[in-house]
Amino acid sequence: MENLKTAKIINGKEIAAQVRAELKSEIEELKNKTGTTPGLTVVLVGENPASVVYVRNKIKACEEVGIKSVQHKLPETTTHAELLALIRELNASKDVHGILVQLPLPKQIDEEEILEEISPSKDVDGFHPYNVGRLMIGNPVLQPCTPYGVMRLIESTGVDLSGKDAVVVGRSNIVGKPMAMMLLRRNATVTVCHSKTKDLAERIKKADILVAAIGRAEFIKGEWVKEGAVVIDVGMNRSQDGKLVGDVDFEGASERASFITPVPGGVGPMTIAMLLKNTVEAARRSK
Repeated sequence: MENLKTAKIINGKEIAAQVRAELKSEIEELKNKTGTTPGLTVVLVGENPASVVYVRNKIKACEEVGIKSVQHKLPETTTHAELLALIRELNASKDVHGILVQLPLPKQIDEEEILEEISPSKDVDGFHPYNVGRLMIGNPVLQPCTPYGVMRLIESTGVDLSGKDAVVVGRSNIVGKPMAMMLLRRNATVTVCHSKTKDLAERIKKADILVAAIGRAEFIKGEWVKEGAVVIDVGMNRSQDGKLVGDVDFEGASERASFITPVPGGVGPMTIAMLLKNTVEAARRSK
């Protein structure tokens, strides 16, 4: 079957490795010129198994490129006030360039207030309203990692976005909305679709660039994909037989798309790579 596929696979692992290699030399340069080692502090509250794995991967990636990483592990019973106090302490520390609070947080903690307390200049997740606003007006500083990584994947295809029809399926604050802004900034004509959208299939059929981020296994059918489209699948779901799949029917879409990301190995590795990039950017700006 393999040779019937026309779509080129966009290899997120390879592109993430390129980003990390670029960062390694940037970090060396920063150390030599200013004596600064970029520092990322990760805060983990409780023992959410998925969060524990994510944090471990982030710290390992930091070590690999030369970012100094520190982890604060707090008990599940941590109060809102205690976490707030820690964030303020980290905001004031000169050695901390990036602060990452691993979500979700336990229910006694107000997530929104915590994210707003992080200094915008250390908000390496790109979630602070200040950074979201900068992105909105087309002058971003620290950008949300997943859509930022998606842009890098699209760039790797060599496709010029100017004037292209881009469809983003999903309107979350973490992926869908910032994704639309980034595509708009590259002069694409952007449609954002969501659970209330009528004629979803018809809209997707017009997309030169399709970004799927809804978290529903293989929801987007291969026959909805426009011939020659670039398909970026942000979804990470378990199918009924327990296999890891995206939001798009990969087999069907591969026969129509020009480029497509696999799941796993597409967008996933890019999110951490762009987190590292934001940390280095924050360290550079602190100087």
